[in-house]
Amino acid sequence: MPIVHISRHASRSPFSGGLRAAFARLLITGVAVFLAITIVPGIEASTLSAGLAAVLVLTLLNLLVRPVLFVLTLPLIVLSLGLFLVVLNALLLEFTAYLVKGFSVDGFWPAVGGAIIISLVTTILNAWTVDHEPSEPQSFPQRPPTIINPDEGREP
Repeated sequence: MPIVHISRHASRSPFSGGLRAAFARLLITGVAVFLAITIVPGIEASTLSAGLAAVLVLTLLNLLVRPVLFVLTLPLIVLSLGLFLVVLNALLLEFTAYLVKGFSVDGFWPAVGGAIIISLVTTILNAWTVDHEPSEPQSFPQRPPTIINPDEGREP
């Protein structure tokens, strides 16, 4: 019976990694959202607590709702060569503004701009801060070599 080895990275869920990974995700999303508030006209947070609430809500939406929306819109994502992901992220940003009082997005195009900024910043910071674990050498069980027909090829 063949032995199936599943990579540690393939078997991880979004909830794995513990408290440190969750805090890192919140911090990275926070930096990205506040950068988008600073750069993109039309995205505003009236107070610091509204901005922090928007970070928390957007992180939860990205964790729970985005995978479902991704699967449902997969044909559009494929047809648009991935550009529909920007629209999906913009809709999640607008939904965050709908849920959080004091955080506002003034239309679709500021949401698209904010989604682009947030996506770029989180991608760069996640790639920069990810824990690069040393890869373990594969430890497959070794069996001794089998010699087939050892007498073949010998002269009597």
